[in-house]
Amino acid sequence: MGRVLLAAPRGYCAGVERAIITVEEALRRFGPPVYVRKQIVHNTFVVDDLTRRGAVFVEELDEVPDGSLVVFSAHGVSPAVKGAAAQRGLRTIDATCPLVTKVHKEAVRMAEAGYEIVLIGHAEHEEVEGTLGEAPERIHVMDPARPDDLTADGSRPMSWLSQTTLAVDETMRAVTELRRRFPDLADPPSDDICYASQNRQEAITRIAPECELVIVVGSANSSNSQRLVEVALNAGADAAYLVDRAAHAEEEWLDGVRTVGVSSGASVPEGLVAELLDWLANRGYADVEPVTLTEETLTFSLPLELRSTRNPG
Repeated sequence: MGRVLLAAPRGYCAGVERAIITVEEALRRFGPPVYVRKQIVHNTFVVDDLTRRGAVFVEELDEVPDGSLVVFSAHGVSPAVKGAAAQRGLRTIDATCPLVTKVHKEAVRMAEAGYEIVLIGHAEHEEVEGTLGEAPERIHVMDPARPDDLTADGSRPMSWLSQTTLAVDETMRAVTELRRRFPDLADPPSDDICYASQNRQEAITRIAPECELVIVVGSANSSNSQRLVEVALNAGADAAYLVDRAAHAEEEWLDGVRTVGVSSGASVPEGLVAELLDWLANRGYADVEPVTLTEETLTFSLPLELRSTRNPG
């Protein structure tokens, strides 16, 4: 009846895998409860699974009992949060993705060099909150969908950084607008968009023109998953939807569809993709053609606190 183009790379990136293993290893070594500030990664299945195993997810540190162990999520935290944890005497493990840490360090260097920094991203996202906290008096957040809201006046030298999970195209459009307003805008030392976000976006771009429908597995609060849907539509798919898992897909989406594209965000377990493929196979889409753009081999070491036998603190 129909076929499926299965995009690769998809699913877990190195930073997400590191963060999830960090919580699993903390539970193994120190036993539950292990508190986690915010969602360790933006995926409801992963959070529910870790909760069943003894992780306790909290919004803020005041929900963590004194002396407890708390893990900082992959999205990073501000220096103020780290300071508050130290004041409380909390034992901490920092699972911030190293690529996010790189952006934090760039923000500090730019601020120390005298720049005003435009951080392209979504103000409500934890990653942006953490980066902003590195130099709040120097950083201005610019939503790529609302560039005119930016209030920076350019009275000092200007530079830019970006949230790592944005779409490459939307970031470049924002930079173009910034350069129109600030012709001497300085670039960061390297592109901040995460390699995994870029790879998944490029893979979606490859398959979307052949698809009447693209389904992306990912949670609604996952920025990189949301971007995949947008990229699919911009690349030529007739329709594209984001689903947390196969049970949320709708049969009416398949009406008149010959080719379905499938991918998943960087915080999605492969088992959820397999569920969707089974759902599609049961509806006549059993011919699955993998489309691999590149192979990902990057891995990150676990946080320092888990590389020794001492308790974290």
